[in-house]
Amino acid sequence: MLLKLTILPGDGIGPEVTEQAVLVLQAVAGGFGHQLQLQHKPIGGAALTLVNDPLPADTLQACLSSSAVLLGAVGSPAFDHNPGHLRPEAGLLRIRRELGAYANLRPAVFFPAIEDCSPLRPEIVRGTDIMIVRELLGGLYFGQPRSISATSESGNPGSRIAVNTMTYGESEIERIARVGFALAMKRHRKVLSVDKANVLECSRLWREVVTRVGKDYPEVKLAHQYVDSAAMLLVQRPTDFDVLLTENMFGDILSDQAGGVVGSLGLLASASIGGPVGLYEPVHGSAPDIAGNGIANPLGAILSAAMLLRHSFRLEKEAACIENAVSAVLAQGARTPDLAGTTHAAISTTEMGKRVVEAVKSAAE
Repeated sequence: MLLKLTILPGDGIGPEVTEQAVLVLQAVAGGFGHQLQLQHKPIGGAALTLVNDPLPADTLQACLSSSAVLLGAVGSPAFDHNPGHLRPEAGLLRIRRELGAYANLRPAVFFPAIEDCSPLRPEIVRGTDIMIVRELLGGLYFGQPRSISATSESGNPGSRIAVNTMTYGESEIERIARVGFALAMKRHRKVLSVDKANVLECSRLWREVVTRVGKDYPEVKLAHQYVDSAAMLLVQRPTDFDVLLTENMFGDILSDQAGGVVGSLGLLASASIGGPVGLYEPVHGSAPDIAGNGIANPLGAILSAAMLLRHSFRLEKEAACIENAVSAVLAQGARTPDLAGTTHAAISTTEMGKRVVEAVKSAAE
């Protein structure tokens, strides 16, 4: 099979971790008889530096003409004082919208070999396997109006006011709910829908629509939870979760928390799907403070490559090969600094990638 991919290394540690994910994809392609066709394009701060646009037209066109997109990370403090449309993150929001990627899948899986990396007791975290289903194109991140005014409504000079708007339509909620329920049918048939229905009108509509959609999936047990309570339960009883269904901002926050629960944000992968081209990226950010030091954890990017094979190409064996390779390498004691603690010697980004490549090649043979 021809795997036509656009690679967006991005900023900070993005190029480092993406390089390792590409090497793993090349190993899988070689082992399973596929052909990789790759093109690399800039996004975020890297694109701003080149053409003063966080999502150049050439980058967008390359993505739209591909079968899937693998992204590293975006963000750089060098652009913190830019206007909103000229910040690296604006490129990320735009590409999600342009690709129609409304469903963000973020698995948080416990690896037995690194149970000591979790801040939770082993008996609490052991067996955690959560699929966070986050709505990606609505809510506060995309709602209108949004503004910062020079003065407040009182007219007091120097007292500015900022406005963001959370907006959701029934159809947006229904389509993400159906993704969550469909995934639950393939898992443990439980959906926990997260909202703030005691305060927010958007959340009341969210709860109403999710409840209605749930009636089409009688085999799935549906429960509702306020987001603050869900955050508490995520650290108290993480193994109770199966599919966690949430709007945009709540999902952004809770998935980072889930990364801490299972040991490191560097382990978390994501798939943004729903449109004609899927977008795959590690959950972590660009981490500019450690960029270029060769110490970033590439496993989130590598596991994102596995999700790419599964969701964009339906290559389940190849995806499982990568996931099993990651598990095997961790079981052998390989640790990047975020996982090493005081009991293991830390290895570099490239060394971790090399070990996963070797494990993939061994399994493919």
